[in-house]
Amino acid sequence: MTSGNPSRRVTIQDVAKEAQVSVSAVSKVLRDAYGVSPQMRSKVTAAIDKLGYRPQAGARAMRGRSFTIGVMLTELASPFQQQIADGVTDEVEPGPYQEILITGGLTAERQQRAVEALVDRQVDGVIVIAPVMETAWLERLAGTLPTVVVARHGGGLNFDTVVDDDHGGARLVVDHLVRLGHRHIAHTSHPSGDLRPPAVLSHSARCDGYVAAMQRHGLEPDVIETAYSEEGGYQAAAKALARAEPPTAVFAGADIAALGVLRAAEERGLRVPQDLTVTGYDNIYLSTIGRISLTTVDQSGDLTGQMSARLLLDRLGGRTQPVHYVVAPRLITRSTSAAPARVSAGRQAHRRSH
Repeated sequence: MTSGNPSRRVTIQDVAKEAQVSVSAVSKVLRDAYGVSPQMRSKVTAAIDKLGYRPQAGARAMRGRSFTIGVMLTELASPFQQQIADGVTDEVEPGPYQEILITGGLTAERQQRAVEALVDRQVDGVIVIAPVMETAWLERLAGTLPTVVVARHGGGLNFDTVVDDDHGGARLVVDHLVRLGHRHIAHTSHPSGDLRPPAVLSHSARCDGYVAAMQRHGLEPDVIETAYSEEGGYQAAAKALARAEPPTAVFAGADIAALGVLRAAEERGLRVPQDLTVTGYDNIYLSTIGRISLTTVDQSGDLTGQMSARLLLDRLGGRTQPVHYVVAPRLITRSTSAAPARVSAGRQAHRRSH
């Protein structure tokens, strides 16, 4: 509001007067147009902050842009997807765009309705996380609206993608566990649904990487499908630990599932990592807490979100060629992984004999 008339909405003309620049210069800064000098941007931004100017979304939409970006998550309860959303916010915050979050659930029908709701609100582009819709549907969407797809392999003709090297990340975990001496390594995964290669979500690529790594070491894969949730991890671990020959290590496909594995182990009086090694994937904040200290794979949710927003802004800036960005995974070893008990005992006996 202006000091002269508190009830009047601040206009772009007010901002131009305060910054002592033209209205067109203010407009260029608001549109993040090419060629705006840092000095001009600084003057206009300072005037906007001082006056509390907020462009009217309806008026902007009529001029061709709403300066909003839609972000579809599958669910708000996913810690890793929250990290992605934070990364999107970090990337768009310095500019004129505002993100709008919506949940799409786990079915194609509901996800399509969620994205269509964003389109109806005249967003300038969308970032879609872990979509299960048909590729043809995504291609049609991206043909009319700048689109970035996250955590889905296979690429696209009209949309950009940001994915983790899930195959390589799973290999890092299996190689780590094999070096420790584990031979029976179970993997908790998520149902693949109707998607088929190459258009698969991260958990399917991760599972494929686990299977390939196990076979490369001459080991038998052991995949248990439940859900990427704490309860899903608990159910998978309960099934694995009830066997006559339970695994010595469980590689949970997501950190949130690894928390369920830890709960199942604790209920059965198993010590981690002395009796059971547990690893996860994602490196969410909870995995870093001292009492959990989970060995996991960092695929940088913040970087994933930042790159997704950056690619979308590039699209809005005029780029038309698709980009496929791959995040490099990194193994983080903490306190939940160690050699299996029989290997540790053998090493101790070997040390005593020398």
